[in-house]
Amino acid sequence: MAKGTSEGASHVSLVDDYVSEYQGIQAQMGDPDIAGDQERFRKLSKRYAELQPIIKVNDELVQAREDHEAAAEMAAEDKDFAEEASRLEGEIVRLEEELADLLAPRDEHDGDDIIMEIKAGAGGEEAALFAGDLARMYQKYCEKNGLTWDVLDLAESDLGGAKDMTVAIKSKNPSRDGAWSKLKFEGGVHRVQRIPVTESQGRIQTSAAGVLVYPEPEEVGSVEIDEKDLRIDVYRSSGKGGQGVNTTDSAVRITHLPTNIVVTCQNERSQIQNRARAMQVLQARLDQIEREKAEEEAAQGRASQVRTMDRSERIRTYNWPENRISDHRINYKANNLDSVLDGNMDELITALQNHERQERLEAE
Repeated sequence: MAKGTSEGASHVSLVDDYVSEYQGIQAQMGDPDIAGDQERFRKLSKRYAELQPIIKVNDELVQAREDHEAAAEMAAEDKDFAEEASRLEGEIVRLEEELADLLAPRDEHDGDDIIMEIKAGAGGEEAALFAGDLARMYQKYCEKNGLTWDVLDLAESDLGGAKDMTVAIKSKNPSRDGAWSKLKFEGGVHRVQRIPVTESQGRIQTSAAGVLVYPEPEEVGSVEIDEKDLRIDVYRSSGKGGQGVNTTDSAVRITHLPTNIVVTCQNERSQIQNRARAMQVLQARLDQIEREKAEEEAAQGRASQVRTMDRSERIRTYNWPENRISDHRINYKANNLDSVLDGNMDELITALQNHERQERLEAE
């Protein structure tokens, strides 16, 4: 059997499975008992949204094939139908390519919400100011792309920069392309080249900030957390300069002793809420470590996120004097740094997505 025929048959079988699943979800979502279960209904809604683009294109393709068959039958008698048949042939090819693209291998976490950590690296106050610039860039991008931005913890520098920041980013509406699909590429060391506000001689300096990104688990993750492995400290929430902003010990710091991972959360209203949120972040980080181990063992060749502030391990450079942004993983360069910092990251992220997609297709 020819390869194209084999792939076509495989696609038909896969689409049939998706259509059956889609119809099954529709029936379940119409069940009053399930509609009353918010958690179950939310999960069904998310999967429904992931399948919708495939079902839509497949429906259009089925209709185009039916229309082409009818037009082809009438073409011998009326040249207008011959032209329509020819147009539909092109439409069928376009829809088949679009469907194949939708059915291509995907990252299973693409529809997930994420936890993002932004940490100032080498460079003192300037590094913290740059980390704050990155945070504002991501926040603006989220505002423009239907994502929510929820700061869980923030340690500010004296000049208002971000020494260490943890944020939850979620899709406002369920989608097959969630926060992870857009921002997973941001994990790593980001380097800045500019004249710091603290520099009196006008010299360009280099500093760095680190970004960690991982999917936020919807429920208990693959890594079980033993309470005996945790040290939990509570303290008063504080703002910049250590001023108390809360009169009760509501902030929570959790240390996972086996890995020495420390997670803090102080932005919720109560100690119970802060503890629950901190546990969620810890679960996400441990799950991400396990995923990276599994990927390394499977020799998929996909690089783990950088967890040091070594400037030589940078993934991206932001050059202020030349208004240039460079992503070193895909040799991407553009002289629109000011626009990117204003949250207009679509071109950059699309380039990274296309690169990842090509790698996946080649791996298949």
